[in-house]
Amino acid sequence: MLTREELPDCPVATTVQLIGNKWKLLIIRNLLGRPWRFNELHKSLEGISQKVLTDSLRQMEADGIITRTVYPEVPPRVEYALSELGESMRPILDAMQTWGNGYKAQREQDD
Repeated sequence: MLTREELPDCPVATTVQLIGNKWKLLIIRNLLGRPWRFNELHKSLEGISQKVLTDSLRQMEADGIITRTVYPEVPPRVEYALSELGESMRPILDAMQTWGNGYKAQREQDD
């Protein structure tokens, strides 16, 4: 987790630093619907390695964006979910989805 001094001055840069890679955005997109287990996330994100998924989840947990719940079962069950802070990113992803749909529609009209 970054300290206050390590965060960029620009709020947009701060957001990009926290969620600005493709995998983190797609993980958040999935977690907006429900909690997911590691293997479910791995299978749903074509092209991501286990190491990158693990590193992304750990970083997002340290940044307070997701929660990791370990259930005392045999074998242990671990679920990842958005924290309250992560949920507050919903409007950002909704806006990205709206913009992406509009862009795709515009490109189809141009063809």
